Amino acid sequence: MPKRPAEIGPTGIQTAHNIESLRLDRGVSQRQLAALVAELGRPLSHSAISRIERIRRRCDVDDLATIAAALGTSPMALLPPSSTAREAGHRG
Repeated sequence: MPKRPAEIGPTGIQTAHNIESLRLDRGVSQRQLAALVAELGRPLSHSAISRIERIRRRCDVDDLATIAAALGTSPMALLPPSSTAREAGHRG
């Protein structure tokens, strides 16, 4: 039986959408993004990028920082505002 992916909460879901949106706004394909992050020392396959965007794989902090750098932005720009996380049911 295939392993079930770890549950991804509302902050992770919004972050995945933000990654995809910014990638598309920049005109970068998933393969191109995979190549860019590999050049920055964090090899991620285009399949891993796809799984992050489809909310099938968690995006850890190292992935987030490298994806942000590859897209020419800060990691904070890919995270939802804290009020969005609270509205989606996240406490803390």
